Amino acid sequence: MKKKLSIKLVVISMAMMLYTCAAVNNLHPLILIPGTGGNQLEGKLTSDYKPSSLLCKRREGKWFRLWFDLSVLLAPLAKCFVDRMTLYYNPVVDDYHNAPGVQTRVSHFGSTQSLLYLNPSLTLKHLTEYMAPLVDALEGIGYVDGKNLFGAPYDFRYGLAAEGHPSQVGTKFLQDLKELIEEASNSNGGKPVILLTHSLGSHFALQLLNRNPPTWRSKFIKHFVALSAPWGGSMEATLTFASGYSLGVPFVNPLVVRDEQRSSESNLWLLPNPKIFGHSKPIVVTQSTNYSAYDIPQFLIDIGFPQGVYPYETRILPLIQNITAPKVPVTCIVGKGVKTPETLFYWESNFDKQPEILYGDGDGTVNMRSLLALESLWAGEENQRLKVIRIEGVSHSSVLKDKAALDELLAEISGINYFQVTTAVV
Repeated sequence: MKKKLSIKLVVISMAMMLYTCAAVNNLHPLILIPGTGGNQLEGKLTSDYKPSSLLCKRREGKWFRLWFDLSVLLAPLAKCFVDRMTLYYNPVVDDYHNAPGVQTRVSHFGSTQSLLYLNPSLTLKHLTEYMAPLVDALEGIGYVDGKNLFGAPYDFRYGLAAEGHPSQVGTKFLQDLKELIEEASNSNGGKPVILLTHSLGSHFALQLLNRNPPTWRSKFIKHFVALSAPWGGSMEATLTFASGYSLGVPFVNPLVVRDEQRSSESNLWLLPNPKIFGHSKPIVVTQSTNYSAYDIPQFLIDIGFPQGVYPYETRILPLIQNITAPKVPVTCIVGKGVKTPETLFYWESNFDKQPEILYGDGDGTVNMRSLLALESLWAGEENQRLKVIRIEGVSHSSVLKDKAALDELLAEISGINYFQVTTAVV
């Protein structure tokens, strides 16, 4: 009896080992797309660069770390950082561009390397950790960087625009991402790809899917997993435009970086979506005016940023008015139960001062109504699978490192891969 039991255990053990090997070998290739500020960014200066201070001088023609750089933390150098990161909208060509004399690039496209730490130097590596815990977790179930695990860094200051409007940098990223998806699939036996995004990266992924035909999606996309996706924008973006945002870093003066943050094309994309936030509840309250999400153009004027109105109304609003279902399986993993800015109060109507804040539910950065927007927008949508996983107490960024969040994510990724293996056997 004991001998028969022993043989049975050996058989079960061997079967499990064979399944594990099969599962690892049959992992669908996975591509990580980061959120705002979620990858390293490099800069280079040309003779056209005019520094605003002698402190901003740097040798021309040499690439240097633009994001994340220690200079943003140092008051005398923060202005240099702002000068180099600021974008400019050109109404003649209807597109955004860098400051004169500033060139930028992302490094290691296709690899996860620039997503792990925003600054890999010994002094800042662990302080700027981003996707390193997530990548470690994925490698723990068999993923290998450059083989079946890839990264798609991009210049997160740029966004996309509605049809009929150019968006050279953002559109180029979508093309590069499409080619990466095809290469990842082709190099992994033709298996379709899992897209795993964080925050703003979710918007880019959804736009890519909806800008390509169903036949392409069916061939190359297995599943779309979105972490902390701000489908309806966020109130934090509203605060950023009004009073600046310190990036959560001590000693950073929000007003010093405010103009640079306002210039970011992608930040306009993250303002509260009128369709999601509605008319009834104000998002900003002053002594004289209550602003709803439908009043954002007037809000931009009143905070002293009228130059943002035209691109917002012509490039952004048409883009966010219809969040189309891509007809590929989608899973959203979101945090909840973290106090999140809901309404901003400027009692003195002075946007140079930080507001009093009424908090609501969300992940600390994105409001719950935005995180869950797809549930209502795609309700009853035919041929659209949508799964939403809510995790109590997990914040916008800790979803990339919190154990409970990573366990949920790994279970979802393993399930997506397991489904492929079992259906192939059947």
